[in-house]
Amino acid sequence: MPVRPSWHPGYALAASLVFLVEVVIALWVRDDVIRPYVGDVLAVILVYLALRAISTLRIVPAAFAALTVGILVEIGQAADLLGILGLSHNRLAAVLLGTSFGIGDLFCYAAGATIAVLAECWRKPAATAR
Repeated sequence: MPVRPSWHPGYALAASLVFLVEVVIALWVRDDVIRPYVGDVLAVILVYLALRAISTLRIVPAAFAALTVGILVEIGQAADLLGILGLSHNRLAAVLLGTSFGIGDLFCYAAGATIAVLAECWRKPAATAR
């Protein structure tokens, strides 16, 4: 079943807010918890919200797609995708795609997808049927 384009302003606003938090974390947070872990959890939530903002994907498929994006990014890090593409010294590419593989990141991505689904269930219990 093809994914039809659509526009959901509430999800777009939420994605914008999460994006701003991610930018703040990327630019100004230098710690051992928020930047590496919370940032990764929020990254998958951001992808989830963006998908829900622009498509008709339902909750679980959107969460699965967001998790898949996170896993693919992590695989790209393991394969040194930035080096292969000649973007090793590009700061924006490094922030967007990351620079080093970490198995813990996969757990953060799974947590982000889980939080997205649970938040939907909490926000609107009938949403679980959609």
